[in-house]
Amino acid sequence: QVQLVESGGGLVQPGGSLKLSCAASGSIFSINAMGWYRQAPGKQRETVATITSGGSTNYADSVKGRFTISGDIAENTVYLQMNSLKPEDTAVYYCNAEVILATMILDDYWGQGTQVTVSS
Repeated sequence: QVQLVESGGGLVQPGGSLKLSCAASGSIFSINAMGWYRQAPGKQRETVATITSGGSTNYADSVKGRFTISGDIAENTVYLQMNSLKPEDTAVYYCNAEVILATMILDDYWGQGTQVTVSS
């Protein structure tokens, strides 16, 4: 019932910047929170940043001061501005949404992911 689509990934040099976008669509009543997660080969998926409908944000220690999450939850969109990128930021980045469906059921949904590669 709900689809999330990410965009904005690509290849960037160390120290460069990228901006990821995520849009949710479907039978959505409201969204409580959205977030970005990433997974590198051979590693567990980890939280990068989250934002609630009230505007509260949280960041992984590894990205504080470099990444900024923003967006309009009411419009089912979220962004991740990534600055001062490092090779260790290389991963597939996934968008997640905590959704209250039109049926009033609460559930989590994931996008397909977008590849971010930081390399010289």
